[in-house]
Amino acid sequence: MSKIKLIVGLGNPGSEYEATRHNAGAWFISEISRAYNIPLKADKKFYGISGQGRIDGHDVWLLFPTTYMNDSGKAVQALANFYKINAEEILVAHDELDLPSGVAKLKTGGGHGGQNGLRDIIACLGNNKNFHRLRIGIGHPGDKSQVTGHVLGRPSANEKIQMDATIDEASRVLPDAIKGDWGKAMNRLHTFKA
Repeated sequence: MSKIKLIVGLGNPGSEYEATRHNAGAWFISEISRAYNIPLKADKKFYGISGQGRIDGHDVWLLFPTTYMNDSGKAVQALANFYKINAEEILVAHDELDLPSGVAKLKTGGGHGGQNGLRDIIACLGNNKNFHRLRIGIGHPGDKSQVTGHVLGRPSANEKIQMDATIDEASRVLPDAIKGDWGKAMNRLHTFKA
């Protein structure tokens, strides 16, 4: 398995979106920044907030695209092209309707599953789907017509506690994932339930 050189957290910029479920990927980047002492700063050439640091001896870039979810690929493409990072060396953290709050799963490749940030990243990487994903569960509202409101809504206090615990656990398995030990990272994360 390839080592991870770029970790992307999907979300929408601005204070009105900061606390919404759709920003679960951005919350993950904030936690990684804090846990591994990697400072982040606005970077216009990468269309986002980024920073470079070391996690368990490996150089890693962190990126939160500030282009809005539907244009996330522009930021990923800009940073990946500039630093010659292959799709297989990218981990994208995003909210996942098909998993309940308190659960997160690692996955390699696959489609976008209706997630517009993933859809744009796939398109901007030349239809390459072979990047890794950290799917952070936000639960499904039960009806398709309620999805937009659910995704752009704030989690309940209990949901937020579960999501924070899941993001914390995901940050703890990150060193294994970064060095390419996906089996170990998945075994630990996939048995965790907040």
